[in-house]
Amino acid sequence: MFQSLSEKLENAFKKFRSKGKLTEADVKAGMREIKLALLEADVNFKVVKEFIKIVTERAVGAEVMESLLPGQQIVKIVDEELTRLMGGTQAKLTIASKPPTVIMMVGLQGAGKTTHTGKLAGMYKKQGKRPLLVACDVYRPAAIKQLQVLGEQLELPVFEMGDKQSPVKIAKEAIKHAELKGYDMVFIDTAGRLQIDETLMGELQDIKAAVNPTEILLTIDSMIGQESVNVAETFNEMLDITGVILTKLDGDTRGGAALSIRFVTGKPIKFIGVGEKLDAIEPFHPDRMANRILGMGDVLTLIDKAQEQFDAKKAAELEQKIRQSTFTLDDYLEQFDQIRGMGNLDQLAGMIPGMKPGALKDAQIDEKMIAHQEAIIRSMTPAERTHPEMLNASRKRRIAAGSGTTVEEINKLLKQFDQIKKMMKQFSDMGKGSKRGGFGFGKGKVKIPF
Repeated sequence: MFQSLSEKLENAFKKFRSKGKLTEADVKAGMREIKLALLEADVNFKVVKEFIKIVTERAVGAEVMESLLPGQQIVKIVDEELTRLMGGTQAKLTIASKPPTVIMMVGLQGAGKTTHTGKLAGMYKKQGKRPLLVACDVYRPAAIKQLQVLGEQLELPVFEMGDKQSPVKIAKEAIKHAELKGYDMVFIDTAGRLQIDETLMGELQDIKAAVNPTEILLTIDSMIGQESVNVAETFNEMLDITGVILTKLDGDTRGGAALSIRFVTGKPIKFIGVGEKLDAIEPFHPDRMANRILGMGDVLTLIDKAQEQFDAKKAAELEQKIRQSTFTLDDYLEQFDQIRGMGNLDQLAGMIPGMKPGALKDAQIDEKMIAHQEAIIRSMTPAERTHPEMLNASRKRRIAAGSGTTVEEINKLLKQFDQIKKMMKQFSDMGKGSKRGGFGFGKGKVKIPF
């Protein structure tokens, strides 16, 4: 995300870093480049003007001009001001003091509103909540069916009354149903339009008046750039939204919406959609996003993702096995699901400090290779998985026939497994064994199945 903006800002910062001392003229020249980078990223012009004014004022102050490393001080200022621009601190979802918490999801068609209704409910289900999905879009063909399919995939209940009842009645009945059945969160999927119109807004205002939602979240497609800010402004004027979900941030987005919405509407971005999978949604942290934009990485989100995937007890057991050199092919097999769960490699790369966004854009998890390796390991006997050194030529031929692979693929797997065992043992011996499990990444020649 924001690859182009990150590269342009990095080029602007190079001019600052190349100088031991900065003059006011140097600062203004650098700010012109930052201004162009933000405008090209489709950031609202008023936002850019205010941002450059504040950064310039701070950059020509004593903290920079008298600094031994003025270039670094300017990067720090830009980081702080980007964070402030996007809201400063994380804006969490408000939970009602008396259940249920009612979240009204609004937005235009095509922004991913229905999908993110399911994603958000799924996120809170993982946190121990009991969400109910409500189908109030009675106009778009198959909208109710789409929500039902999402409900099945996420194992969440869906309240619907068909497409003949009014959305206001459906919403009111859904709240009664939630109170009766003990659901503590209600996610209302409302109708969208291809463009904003009076009918749409009138209906949304009626639903709001009928159910008095705890939150009104606007789902916006970040790919539409400057238009997304106009959409947010109109929805906010008509409904007084409480927050925004910015979708498709994993795509070729220029970043303008993320940097403009809070400034223009005064309402925070609360969540971001970062992929097509049903768990590809994250809470929005302004400071972490500023770090990503400036190429500083986002270690905290990377840790959050790792903690979601890695079971602490299993990780401790795995570390013990590595220390005792008893790491087996069964343990190796268990790691595949954890790798899959971590998501897109290029997104992860952007969270590592010093690694540029896009550095791993062509590196995808090779599902075919993983499937082959899983088939090979599952075709082995328990003894062979524990003691792969016993695999002679005839055993390998049997495993190849049973897994639909080749002896050459089996040899590659065994070599790779041996290399990873050695690498993990080295990390463990150095006292740096990971407590979360997983393969680990190094600069050596070890290849992992990506």
